[in-house]
Amino acid sequence: MDQQSLVSLILILLTFALYIGISVYNRAKVTSDFYVASRGIPPFWNGMAIGGDWMSAASFIGMAGTVMILGYDGLAYIMGWTGGYLLLTFLLAPQLRKYGRFTVPEFIGDRFDSNPARLIAAIATIIISFTYIIGQLSGSGVVIGRLLNLPASTGVMIGVVVIAIYASLGGMKGVTWTQVAQYMILITAYIVPIVFLSLQISGNPLPWLTYGNVVNELGALDRELGISEYFAPFEEGNRAQFLALLFTLMVGTAALPHVIVRFYTVTTMKAARWSGAWALLFIALLYLSAPAYAAFSRFVIMTQVVGSPIDDLPAWTEPWLNTGLLEIADSDGDGVLAWEDLVIHQDIVVMATPEIANLGMFVVGLVAAGAMAAALSTAGGLLITISSSFAHDIYYRLMKPDATDSNRLLAGRVAIVLSTIAAGLVALDPPGVITQIIAWAFALAGGTFFPVLFLGVWWKRMNRQGAIAGMLGGLTVTLTYIFLSMGGVSFFGIQDTGAGVFGVTANLLLVIIVSLMTPPPEQRLQDEAVDLRYPEQMTYKDGEVWMNDEQAK
Repeated sequence: MDQQSLVSLILILLTFALYIGISVYNRAKVTSDFYVASRGIPPFWNGMAIGGDWMSAASFIGMAGTVMILGYDGLAYIMGWTGGYLLLTFLLAPQLRKYGRFTVPEFIGDRFDSNPARLIAAIATIIISFTYIIGQLSGSGVVIGRLLNLPASTGVMIGVVVIAIYASLGGMKGVTWTQVAQYMILITAYIVPIVFLSLQISGNPLPWLTYGNVVNELGALDRELGISEYFAPFEEGNRAQFLALLFTLMVGTAALPHVIVRFYTVTTMKAARWSGAWALLFIALLYLSAPAYAAFSRFVIMTQVVGSPIDDLPAWTEPWLNTGLLEIADSDGDGVLAWEDLVIHQDIVVMATPEIANLGMFVVGLVAAGAMAAALSTAGGLLITISSSFAHDIYYRLMKPDATDSNRLLAGRVAIVLSTIAAGLVALDPPGVITQIIAWAFALAGGTFFPVLFLGVWWKRMNRQGAIAGMLGGLTVTLTYIFLSMGGVSFFGIQDTGAGVFGVTANLLLVIIVSLMTPPPEQRLQDEAVDLRYPEQMTYKDGEVWMNDEQAK
């Protein structure tokens, strides 16, 4: 093992030890610890944990690479993921927290008083979270594979072991505080390289103020090489796909079960709103940095790598060629590397940039540790969501309502281990790049849940028949379009990553039409729906609003 790999490995092992230590210290002892951290997380720390949960391998590893390769068209990921948090924070999170349940399937089952709706929601949650976690494990494979000069598939299995240990030990309580630590590590690891890059290129350590000049220079380089301009709109795609992807990511963000459950870990509706506000701040630190990362990385490659003799390439290329994520050709046979001869897998851009810019062993190792933190933080939240959907919503609420606390905890931990192994096996040969796989999860979440959750809170006339029809129809349409698009069939040029626009439309129409064609829900359920819209000190009862502290109008 070379010196660089050793430094990176030490940093990653130290962070692994930290995560497992936090999980052991905050070990879940009762089911409320395991599922919602006993609803005792302060808003500031919960916002940071949401940031850690949200900063997945797709955000850390894949997003800057996507923007670097796609240019303007890649911005749909940044705008969609950020905009979705506004929908969630203002339209759903506080109301769902007031309802006081543990999971999204439990909310749907109790809101519509329907066990079939609960079962469908639980199965859909498992499908969505399983799809998402494949992307996270693929990300861990990229990092560990590069670190140890191993195939990415071997790195995936190492990630599986670490994730299964700390998520099964700590439950939501342990995962929450682990995610706080992971956010601190990953945001430091993400920002440090672009600060150094900004200093190298412009002499200014504030990349957010300098990368605009770099974009202008990239445009000139693109024109000189005769390739599509970096920030020219819709050069790598079309307007319909851009808008469909933007919409899919927004509604998917607002409906992702593992994100929603983070708002259940605070004490009140007000705390849920503040958690969302803090989360937006912490998320913005990375999302405002991603375009700068993409611009600087592309600039360094185009000015310092492209044009080099192929038999005398920089040293950083060799280990990445070994992973299979970087390919070099000599299409015109002149022995000089052209931009068209360089095939960069978008998932290696962030990982390779410190090496490309020769930022030193510690920075390279720090980025590796940050990338692992990003993959592990989201994976932990996803595993808790899969676990709770099975152990709480299916095993406890439907199969064995008299199960003891210890049996429910055991079922939850077994579900974590089995789902991690299954996802790891799929991630050995992932069906797409990280950002693509994650986009599928968002499409499935939006197509299955967003109309049901949104109308379940804001339309009291919605009933169980509409909820069931909407979820089944939305999930089916979204899955069908993803498979059709992968097979070469598309409508309006919309690709598989924008499938949510069709799923949400089908879901919304089915919810409204079926609800209006069937009897309205009981008055009790209608009152519960209206009650969600009022602050916690108020209760809607018998057609009137009452103050909880005085029980008077």
